[in-house]
Amino acid sequence: MPDSHDTDTTQRKRRNALAALKAARGKYIFGSKVRLRRKKLTDVRNDYTWQSDPELARLDAAPVLKLSFAVYLLDYIEAIHRRERNRFPLAIETLKGEHIGNCTCYAIDDRKSEAQVGIMIGDRDYWDKGYGADTINTLVDHIFSSTLLNRVYLKTLDWNLRAQKCFRNCGFVRYSAANRNGYNFLFMELSRERWQKKHKKT
Repeated sequence: MPDSHDTDTTQRKRRNALAALKAARGKYIFGSKVRLRRKKLTDVRNDYTWQSDPELARLDAAPVLKLSFAVYLLDYIEAIHRRERNRFPLAIETLKGEHIGNCTCYAIDDRKSEAQVGIMIGDRDYWDKGYGADTINTLVDHIFSSTLLNRVYLKTLDWNLRAQKCFRNCGFVRYSAANRNGYNFLFMELSRERWQKKHKKT
């Protein structure tokens, strides 16, 4: 007979992917270089700085933040306490606990069995050192290990070759391209099957 704990876990995965993602044991989701945790209010200063940075905004295809910190803080407090229905935002920390960026699993769709991911390493001291790739691998491993979702996808600007190389190294493959709001994006995906094959080789 199947173990009752295993059966309960599988049923939880099947019912709601977001709930399964949040049900992870422990405070952190560990990779080899990073650990991921829930967002908290003390992240606000770094997030404000990063969203106000023109270069980071350009990489994220987002407008530069123009709000005052006081107004931003009020919005941030509301967002921290808001119950998200299909988003799982996380902070990226070094293994020593330094907040260096953020990543999110969003557009979670149990019916389509898919979700989108996004990442930003805001601290430039950690660029080109493998922290982005480890974040993506850690997040994707958590998604496929904790849920029954069959596909994870993302988008990146067509000129951002560094990001595309990182995503390819993590197992993602291009499947489409589109122009949205004046930005040219490439869309990349990673299936559960491809993820499982990747893990068998390592």
